[in-house]
Amino acid sequence: MKHILGYARKAISDFDMIKNGDKIAVGLSGGKDSLLTLLTLSELRRFYPEKFELIAITLDMGMEGFDVTPLKKICEENNIEYFVEKTHIKEIVFDIRKEKNPCSLCANLRRGILYDTAKKLGCNKVALGHHMDDVMETFLMSLIYEGRVHTFLPITYLSRKDLHVIRPMIYTPEYEIKHLIKKYDLPVVKNECPANGETKRQYVKDLLRNIMRENEGVRESIFGAITRSEEWRGLY
Repeated sequence: MKHILGYARKAISDFDMIKNGDKIAVGLSGGKDSLLTLLTLSELRRFYPEKFELIAITLDMGMEGFDVTPLKKICEENNIEYFVEKTHIKEIVFDIRKEKNPCSLCANLRRGILYDTAKKLGCNKVALGHHMDDVMETFLMSLIYEGRVHTFLPITYLSRKDLHVIRPMIYTPEYEIKHLIKKYDLPVVKNECPANGETKRQYVKDLLRNIMRENEGVRESIFGAITRSEEWRGLY
């Protein structure tokens, strides 16, 4: 856990993500990334010089078989307030719209509801579980499918919501998250999305994994190029 805390603390410090008195909502999907983000921030609040509040929000998207019991338990064990927001995302995306490429619409709906719920609960920041590999995958997806050089930033201010979105796991490689989840047998909730494993992101994830397997130092080269970009340099 020390490695993960080190990555998170560096990201938070580099981009001034947390200030004294912040109330931060973690978007807790139940997947490995959001779960470890929550536990990392929970551990960090014990000794971080800037004092902050922490809550967790799970969106119930209406997927059959989705069970929040293990998420509720882990929040109780770590003294974290837990909220479940019921939505009609599954009905809208799959039943009504019948989207062939559902990820973009689904993500937009999830983000909007998460941000609105966080504001309603008095939060000024939302923490998402994006890690180093997510940054690179989004960069390649933008390049391949949109013809532009772009990825998300470590911290973003949403003026219309008056919210900051922070990504404290931005320096953490995915393999370290997987290792820790397995080591501590943390309760990851299965993704019940019908499109899971068949998306453009999964294609790019597999592509990147193959490139990294065959070429030493690719992770450092790609991520280094991104962090040296004008957008990122402006945040340091």
